[in-house]
Amino acid sequence: MRLPSAYALTASLAFATLAVADSYDSDLVGTWSTKSNKTLTGPGFYNPVADEFIEPSRTGISYSFTSDGYYEEAYYRAIANPQNPACPSGIMQWQHGTYTIDNGSLLLTPFAVDGRQLLSSPCEYDNSIYTRYNQSETFKSYEVLTDAYHNIQRLNLFEFDGSPMNPMYLVYSPPEMLPTSTLNPTTSATAGATSTSSSKKRNMKRDGREVPLNFKMQKKGMDTMNPDRWWWIGLTLTGVGGLLYFGPRRMGLSI
Repeated sequence: MRLPSAYALTASLAFATLAVADSYDSDLVGTWSTKSNKTLTGPGFYNPVADEFIEPSRTGISYSFTSDGYYEEAYYRAIANPQNPACPSGIMQWQHGTYTIDNGSLLLTPFAVDGRQLLSSPCEYDNSIYTRYNQSETFKSYEVLTDAYHNIQRLNLFEFDGSPMNPMYLVYSPPEMLPTSTLNPTTSATAGATSTSSSKKRNMKRDGREVPLNFKMQKKGMDTMNPDRWWWIGLTLTGVGGLLYFGPRRMGLSI
């Protein structure tokens, strides 16, 4: 059998290296975040050692991509409640795994055991619901360009049906990420286990602006504010103010 020459082996290795490099887009590499620029991937959002979330000061979405096919995502969102607008819910989600680019589409495959989700519905439950989370994602297309207004790199992601997500802007390059390996390996027997953690009541969204949800997990011994007490105090003060304002008018007195 004739062995390939050293030149042929070198050419083959170079071609394989080029093929791998071409499967990823260097323009995609970095940490991207929506306009609030407060929700970011990395240790500032999820602590895998303590297995808990760290609440950002504002809601938002962040994605990070490496040059060798790894990604991480962080979601912090408010969920409207049309039936009771004073009682929206909040959700935090974190995943990481691998990604590929196929004919312009972006395919994200998470490490199934590592994903986490924290759901807060303070008007319905006393505790936030903390569970494992595993959801593959397909973006039909994406584009990286220079934003004409901010003059910085912008990432536009288009969901599986072509609908656009909120634009994201480059924050870090190289990306700010947790290790790109499985962080919390577990057996299938415990993969579906869930736990709950105490939660605080949240500030209500009144004027359409993003108001940070307040459902940080309470620590033992932490002195927390009782939101129900403040609600009743506010209601009482409103009632007293109404009496002081309308009472004299109904008696014919001017103030």
